[in-house]
Amino acid sequence: MTADTDAITMCAPIVARKAGFVQDVVSIARRSIRQLPRDLPTVVPALMIPLFFLMVNIGSLQDVAAFTDIEISYKAFQLPVSIVFAVTGVSRAPALVLDIQNGYFDRLMTTPVSRRALLLGHMLADFVLVVMLAVPVIVLGFAIGVRFPTGPLGVLMFVTIGACWGVAYTGIPYAIALKTGNPGAVNSSFLLFFPFAFLTTAYLPLDSMTGWLAEVARFNPVTYLLAGLRSLFVGWQWRELAKSFLAILGLAVVSQTLSFRALRGRVSLN
Repeated sequence: MTADTDAITMCAPIVARKAGFVQDVVSIARRSIRQLPRDLPTVVPALMIPLFFLMVNIGSLQDVAAFTDIEISYKAFQLPVSIVFAVTGVSRAPALVLDIQNGYFDRLMTTPVSRRALLLGHMLADFVLVVMLAVPVIVLGFAIGVRFPTGPLGVLMFVTIGACWGVAYTGIPYAIALKTGNPGAVNSSFLLFFPFAFLTTAYLPLDSMTGWLAEVARFNPVTYLLAGLRSLFVGWQWRELAKSFLAILGLAVVSQTLSFRALRGRVSLN
C-alpha cells in the first residue's frame, strides 16, 4: 500500500498553492523595494530639477510676490510646488516594462499570484520611493528657513499628502507601461502632467490671477492640492486639507481605473 501510494504521489502534478492576496502584494512589493537602489541613479538626478527651481523661483519672484495677498512667506508658498514636482511621475512602471520585455511578467502569469497584486505591490513600493524623495525637499525647506506652525504632525501630513498624490498619479505610467510595453512611452508620461503643473497656483495665489488662467486654475485639481499643502504653514485648516484629499481621490479614480483596465488587457494576452 505504501509503495502504491508513493507511486501515485510521484506521478501527481505539483500544483502551486495560493499564498493569499495580502501575501502576494507583500511579495511583489518586497521584490520591487529591493530593486530601488539599482534605480536611484536615474531617480536622484530628476529630484535635482524641483530643488533647483525652488531656489530659482524664490530668488526671482520673492520680491514680486510681496505685492500679492499671500498669508505665508514665499519660501513656504513654493515648497509645496517642489514636492509635487518631486513625487509626480515617479513610479516602478519602467521596472514593470522591463519585466514585460524579459518575460518575467509572462512567467508570473503561469502562477496563481493575484493579478491585482502585480500592480498594488509596485504601488506600495512607489509609496516608499516618493516618501524618500520628499525628505530632501523638506530638508531644503528647513535649510532656507521654512517652518511648520503645525509642528511635526504638520510635517508628517505634508509628506503624506505629497506621497498620496504621487501614488495616485502612478496609474497613468502603469497604464502606458501595460498598454505599450515601451520604456520610451513610459518615460514621457510625465509630460501629461505639465498642463496641470503650470495652469494652477504654482506662482501666485488664485485671487491674484485673472482672465482665462484663473478659470482654468479654479478647475485644476493641483490648485486644491497646493492649497491643502500650503494650509499647513498657517494652521490646521481641515477644509483645505479635505479638498486636497478629494483632489487626490479624483485623480486616483481616473488613473487607477486606466491602469487596472490596462492590466486586464495585458493579462488577457497571456
